[in-house]
Amino acid sequence: MSEPKCRILYVDDHEDSDEMLKLLLGPMNYEVQPAHSVEQALELARAVKFDLYVLDKRLPDGSGLELCTQLNKLTPGVPCIFYSGDAYSVHREEAVAAGADAYVPKPDIDQLIETVNRFLAESECAAA
Repeated sequence: MSEPKCRILYVDDHEDSDEMLKLLLGPMNYEVQPAHSVEQALELARAVKFDLYVLDKRLPDGSGLELCTQLNKLTPGVPCIFYSGDAYSVHREEAVAAGADAYVPKPDIDQLIETVNRFLAESECAAA
């Protein structure tokens, strides 16, 4: 199997969600690295170059909104997508204010995959 083209950090406290995303995006040659907390996500983002972040809004040790803001400071230019069960327009507005590039309501997995593909198609990793 070839090296994955693009690396995605997927931050969600539900382990079954990251397994599902690995199964769906793996065949597209994307590597999905899970993190289950804000702290773990920041450690990984400092150690590994990611091409995209997919975040849940509610995490056990903080907010995905705060995490998005921190990731934007740590790695400017890496897109941040929220994939969350909080689906009201106010939640989308909060995410955009925190620096998110897109907001996909759970459980719309098809829209998430389409959004991931749209962002990664425009990135350097897709051309590798």
